Amino acid sequence: MGGTTLTTEWTIREVLNWTRGYFEDAGIVQPRLEAEILLAHALDVDRLHLYMAPDKPLTSDERSRYRHVVKERRSGTPLQHVIGEVNFYGLRFRVDRRTLIPRSETEELLDQVIKRAPRDRDIRCLDLGTGTGVIAVCMARYLPRAEVIAVDVSPTALSAARENAALNEVGDRIEFIESDWFDQVEGQFDFIATNPPYIRSDELSDLAPEVKDHEPAVALDGGPDGLEKIRQIAAGLQAHLRPDGVVLMEIGHRQGNHAKQILESAGLDDVHVERDIAEKDRFVVGRCPS
Repeated sequence: MGGTTLTTEWTIREVLNWTRGYFEDAGIVQPRLEAEILLAHALDVDRLHLYMAPDKPLTSDERSRYRHVVKERRSGTPLQHVIGEVNFYGLRFRVDRRTLIPRSETEELLDQVIKRAPRDRDIRCLDLGTGTGVIAVCMARYLPRAEVIAVDVSPTALSAARENAALNEVGDRIEFIESDWFDQVEGQFDFIATNPPYIRSDELSDLAPEVKDHEPAVALDGGPDGLEKIRQIAAGLQAHLRPDGVVLMEIGHRQGNHAKQILESAGLDDVHVERDIAEKDRFVVGRCPS
């Protein structure tokens, strides 16, 4: 494991302690947590099992499986790709290289939608740039009166989103459309949620290797100033929002003022920037005039 041959029967506790140090040396931010997640994955148990049986020795096959995933993680493969899934808003999603890995900021974006959406009437919701499908799937799961449309320009991303919709038993509640933003989208919506690419092109090379080497550049590259895709989306908002319809967009933490100006210039009302749990500008919200 990690270049070390285990010649003795290591227990769960010993393996986790060893891996924590191994991951610390690699600069992994949460070494103990990731060690536990990977060991639970290799043993096909939940993490609680590790605490209930810390002195249980690993079999040869278990050590071999764990050694494989530890090496893969140490080499820079994202944790979510190693285990092949992520928990998001209480649901399980499969993840791979086809799409961005869903992150906590997008959970906060979805939380904004869920809190604002009425429960007493039918609504139309659009997930623009669906990727893994987390926003569309959660809309369909938690908003039972919502008609949900999921859009992405990438056929492989749409394939991943369809798989996750089926996994969470809402495949029949979502319409998937291959489209470059609004190009193939018809009608108007009560809510549009989107997490567009917003990283400046010249900053892509500065991203952590596990991001730039494993996640699709098309889902990261926001153009020369990081605002190119935000402008493209803003141009279609008035045509695709119902009167009083709301757009909620994730943005870079230094883009609040610019994104606000873009949505105001597109004719939206009540435009404001919301901060994330880390108190950074993270979302721009706007309403279509009634």
